[in-house]
Amino acid sequence: MRVIIFGKNKADIRPLVQAAGFAVVEENAQFVISYGGDGTLMHAEHEYPGIPKIVLKDSIICKRCSPLPNEEVLKKVINRRYAVEELMKLEADADGRKLFAMNDIIVHNKDPRHAIRYSLSVNGLPIGNTIIGDGIVVATPFGSTAYYRSIADGSFELGIGLAFNNSTEQSDHVVLKEDSVITVKIIRGPAVLYADNQEHELILGKDAEVVIRRSSLKAAIVIPHSPVN
Repeated sequence: MRVIIFGKNKADIRPLVQAAGFAVVEENAQFVISYGGDGTLMHAEHEYPGIPKIVLKDSIICKRCSPLPNEEVLKKVINRRYAVEELMKLEADADGRKLFAMNDIIVHNKDPRHAIRYSLSVNGLPIGNTIIGDGIVVATPFGSTAYYRSIADGSFELGIGLAFNNSTEQSDHVVLKEDSVITVKIIRGPAVLYADNQEHELILGKDAEVVIRRSSLKAAIVIPHSPVN
């Protein structure tokens, strides 16, 4: 099996990967080994979208890491004792520029000293009045245990979550159906548009619109079978 190893300490895991029987390559891989934590996994998906990720732990924060030792995970994959789980991704379109996320899309005030004003609609229907605050987090179920949870104090397993960040008025956090289309219009900015932990960002000025929806693209995570299988 051909694999790309991704992570800041990837050289440390390479001998174990090769000893397990994998061929380490730079392109045309069947799998990407994400060696790190949740942030590394998101970065790996950004760099190599759609290729199934074998998640190996090199961090104490890794929701998607198997409880099995890394060596056992590799052994199960090389012996084809695994399943592949597909995860929903989001896409954000701002004036023809697109960002993709497996965790969350974030619209945030560019200057932390000043709130932004924005309007929100779902499937073309306005939601509330002008919202004043630090912005909004639009999360997948995978991302609902991260920034979304710190705002909404909860997570979810299906749908798309909206968490309102430090709004001046009480705004109830909501979970929408997966086929929902969310439109955020900036009334007073500037704001910044982020996807996951990617370094790239988009600056949103007055009247800028961001359309966020479920992407046709998906992430894929390799799940090694449990010891009883």
